Amino acid sequence: MHNPQLNARGELTHLLTLEGLPPDVIRTILDTAHPFVSIAEREVKKVPLLRGKAVFNLFFENSTRTRTTFEIAAKRLSADVINLNIGSSSASKGETLLDTIDNLVAMDADIFVVRHSQSGAPHLIAQHLTAHGRKHVHVVNAGDGRHAHPTQGLLDLYTIRHYKKSFRDLTVAVVGDILHSRVARSLIHGLTTLGTAEVRAIGPRTLMPERVEALGVRMFTDMRLGLAGCDVVVMLRLQSERMKGALLPSPGEYFQYYGLTQEKLAQAKPDAIVMHPGPMNRGVEIDSPVADGERSVILPQVTFGIAVRMAVMSMIASAA
Repeated sequence: MHNPQLNARGELTHLLTLEGLPPDVIRTILDTAHPFVSIAEREVKKVPLLRGKAVFNLFFENSTRTRTTFEIAAKRLSADVINLNIGSSSASKGETLLDTIDNLVAMDADIFVVRHSQSGAPHLIAQHLTAHGRKHVHVVNAGDGRHAHPTQGLLDLYTIRHYKKSFRDLTVAVVGDILHSRVARSLIHGLTTLGTAEVRAIGPRTLMPERVEALGVRMFTDMRLGLAGCDVVVMLRLQSERMKGALLPSPGEYFQYYGLTQEKLAQAKPDAIVMHPGPMNRGVEIDSPVADGERSVILPQVTFGIAVRMAVMSMIASAA
């Protein structure tokens, strides 16, 4: 079955999800990102790989951090960047998603970076472009519903590989709201695809998907047991709107059982690294001494995120 993210030569033409993406394609993205880290760190100002290309950031859902890193990445590649606050413009006038896309294609868009509250919206756009013979226009999913956040998954994979070199012998713990987290789904798909020895999902049962083991993980509801012997600890952001009602009793109680403290981190290996997609809720999912501690790689993740997004955009633009 043909993967809609790849062209006939097997090159990446859209990035919609890490699920089903071949391991060699994921590795190529990570390898391509490596030389871009120096540009992300401003050691080199710009490269001309996307000069003359127009990148449209279509954010139907707010996310200053993700939008900003995509914008920086595109500008470091010398692209023209257009940020559109769709939620307060065309959508409120009754224009459909695909109407918006058609109008922007007419303005010579080359890449759409799409964030949407509905799962599958970036896939729908990619299908529409293909069906109408616009294979030169590419789509990058910047987060859709509960489904996927592939560039976050890739930057997490890059961070893990940077510090731990290989996935083969690693035990990686993903902690928190697995049920609602597109970040968790993308990272878990990436880790299992690259042959990570063991992936653990840690959190309360109310925040676990049914049959979570089908994702290729071991489930733990006891955080201390789940962290035992881990090489990597990835803390998920707890959405404030999910702290109300039946899923969670209170932020304080969540922190007591599932917040990462130095005492709980002591169960992991002495050289374990701590990650977080941001923004952090300090005192809810992570304690400040851990977030700011020597085992935290949360700030390097941000730099690697720019490099990974540069890699993705440069790859899909060259696979016309």
